[in-house]
Amino acid sequence: MEGTLNLYHIFYTAAQTGNISLAAKELYISQPAVSKSISRLEELLHTTLFYRSSRGVSLTAEGAMLAEHLRKAFDSIAYGEEQLRKINELGIGQITIGVSTTLCKYVLLPYLKRFTQENPHIRVSIACQPTMDTVRDLQRGSIDIGLIGDVPDKKELFFQPVMEIQDEFVTTGRYLKNLSTRLGTTQEMLYENNLSLIWNNGTFMLLNEENISRRYIDSYLADEKIEISQSIEISTMDLLIEFARIDMGIACVIGNFVKKELDDNLLIKLPLAAPVPKRKIGFAGKIQPDCPAAVRKFCEMTKAYAGQSSKADS
Repeated sequence: MEGTLNLYHIFYTAAQTGNISLAAKELYISQPAVSKSISRLEELLHTTLFYRSSRGVSLTAEGAMLAEHLRKAFDSIAYGEEQLRKINELGIGQITIGVSTTLCKYVLLPYLKRFTQENPHIRVSIACQPTMDTVRDLQRGSIDIGLIGDVPDKKELFFQPVMEIQDEFVTTGRYLKNLSTRLGTTQEMLYENNLSLIWNNGTFMLLNEENISRRYIDSYLADEKIEISQSIEISTMDLLIEFARIDMGIACVIGNFVKKELDDNLLIKLPLAAPVPKRKIGFAGKIQPDCPAAVRKFCEMTKAYAGQSSKADS
């Protein structure tokens, strides 16, 4: 194919110039080499491509048809070369990121803002989905990067931590006051006996069971031998926060994401006997020898940005 492509190039140049001598000059080869190459191509195709005369060459009907197809082919090659040039000069590329709705809102957005400012020609696609779906898609290679919690099953994946999160049980003072009134006790007595009155009588709002955060909390409750009598499953962290704010119950949320509500006393934490262990959030990707340039740039940026953020927090 490589040799045939060269013959096509010589033929197309001769077709464009309409003269063997001009084609030879443009190609920086001898006139006999041009004539020999065209004859060779005619032999391979079993057809006559040019009419030859003392004034030059002109295309046969078959030659004209071939020349038109070659024009499209060479234009496509030229376009591909131009796109590669732009990719190299402008950093054009594409990256697909898998992330849960919660982590997208509370963690990913500042990283995306900085990345798009520094790399305006890289197209970013976001797949909002549960963490386990992101892990699966990373392992399959259908997405490039995932923002996930540090799950145990990270086969063939690298994990680059960017922050620690702390799960908390939060509610309002009004809800606890109403609960204590219903139980005929005081709010202070609710906290006695390792919060047993609250665990047994409060309404707890948790994420759906398939959610990775919910699985983490279920494991914590089992380790602490805590049983919740009344629970409601909610699909998103944002709804958990909003329902807690309107006194519907006690929500298990990521404390980092309700810092303002806690600082403003719109929500309060339950004083747990043993805090929920912290866990890490980070960017993950498939371990591969030839990492795409766009993915490499994103990983480098997130690592630098996470380092700056941790210094600022300390």
